[in-house]
Amino acid sequence: MPHSKIAGMGFYVPEQIVTNKDLEKVMDTTDEWIRERTGIEERRYAKKHEETATTMGVQAANIAIERAGLTNKDIDFIIFATLSPDYYFPGCGVLLQREMGMNGIGALDIRNQCSGFIYALSIADQFIKSGMYKNILIVGSEFHSCGLDFTTRGRNVTVIFGDGAGAAVIQATEEEGKGILTTHLHADGKFAEELAYYNPGSHGGVFLKDKPERQSNYGEEPEFGGIFMTNEMVDDGQIYPTMNGRYVFKWAVEKFPEVIHEALTKTGNVVDDIDMLIPHQANLRISQLVQMNLGIENDRVYNNIQKYGNTTAASIPIALCEAWEKGKIKDGDLVCLAAFGSGFTWGSALIRW
Repeated sequence: MPHSKIAGMGFYVPEQIVTNKDLEKVMDTTDEWIRERTGIEERRYAKKHEETATTMGVQAANIAIERAGLTNKDIDFIIFATLSPDYYFPGCGVLLQREMGMNGIGALDIRNQCSGFIYALSIADQFIKSGMYKNILIVGSEFHSCGLDFTTRGRNVTVIFGDGAGAAVIQATEEEGKGILTTHLHADGKFAEELAYYNPGSHGGVFLKDKPERQSNYGEEPEFGGIFMTNEMVDDGQIYPTMNGRYVFKWAVEKFPEVIHEALTKTGNVVDDIDMLIPHQANLRISQLVQMNLGIENDRVYNNIQKYGNTTAASIPIALCEAWEKGKIKDGDLVCLAAFGSGFTWGSALIRW
């Protein structure tokens, strides 16, 4: 039975650098406050009306395909992970397919937010193992800056996120002991509203009955239709993401090590066997606590949230590709990927490079 490997990677980040000092000009925050709580120094923002999650994904995908020694016509299937799609529907998968001239092949969109790339990797791995496809393109791309609240009201969320894209070609291989060794996926919907972007939406407050402070002020509702936006939603800032930061932090610090140990146990490895850990770039303080919990040295963990912020579904492929480009991942290394985010969803993957 064939198994899968990462045959090529690429990433793209927009040219525009937005520093903490830049954010000080539009909201009540400071460089010191942001660094202390998140570790972030700067992030990238895409060009409005010129770049999208899809166009950034194409940039990353072109690099990944070239590095895999393939052409666009060699790709059998596309998996696109994002929480900031170009359109409500259709998804970015078909838009990327159109832009890259891959007409006719399947395109799957997944909405697993911060865990999106891990979920995409696991899905691709299963397709390869089944023999259904030979070359799968997976993309994580985010255009966060188009949907953030750039006022003091939204600072706790806004200062964290940046834009960018990462991509990988997952390919069938017969080489034993190499490639994707195991993936593990989890979710717990009890905490869905702790990190969410739920207005405008069709829920009508159904899931927020015990959280009156989060319910939308719908005003006078029409007789028909469920998805609409009111002036009250805009005025109350209900059209922006909401996050219970302390709650997310607490659960992330718990679930990261848990799912990493799960992957190690499945393959008969221990923490000391990990050559490089690439955590989802949620918050540098979370990564540091997870690292301390596991007892891993600094040179075996790669973080780049300091310069890119949290790019959600794009953060793992960006960090993985950048670490590889810098020579921090070498042939034969055991690489562990892990993510935790909205849903709550979390997951891990163990790869023999």
